[in-house]
Amino acid sequence: MFHTATGPRAEVADESDYVQEFLTFTLGSEEYAIDILRVQEIRGYDAVTTIANSPEFIKGVINLRGTIVPIVDLRIKFRVGKVEYTPFTVVIILNVGNRVVGMVVDSVSDVIALEPGQVRPAPEFAATVDTAYILGLGTVGERMLIVVDIERLMLSKEMALVDEAAAGADF
Repeated sequence: MFHTATGPRAEVADESDYVQEFLTFTLGSEEYAIDILRVQEIRGYDAVTTIANSPEFIKGVINLRGTIVPIVDLRIKFRVGKVEYTPFTVVIILNVGNRVVGMVVDSVSDVIALEPGQVRPAPEFAATVDTAYILGLGTVGERMLIVVDIERLMLSKEMALVDEAAAGADF
């Protein structure tokens, strides 16, 4: 039930009232945003155990309180930014598709709320640019944020982070 200045009303708020919160982070000179509900925790980058024959962007795994967590460096995956591991390098621990995954980013900025009108569809690019994981471009004042569908990205076959994806299609 929603309350208005004139009292309670039983109707559901329409979709234009929906505000979604996003965690913003940087990769190189660009700012990205992901659904805050997918974020489990934020931590500094620690040494990882490398896995032989894994894609370059999968840095390895860590043991996070008894859970083995694959670590993906989005700077390598998206080919942006300088890949350096400093005391300021951040790992965002995500919970996607009942799986815990870590992603390395340059820095975490803040949490922002975006209304649907603040997120515009991603522009169409040539076939060489993959926009399958981009929900749109968010604007907050002068800031332009690339809004990423992090669950779709992390669960995609090319990431090889989920058993079915790692096994490939064997038909």
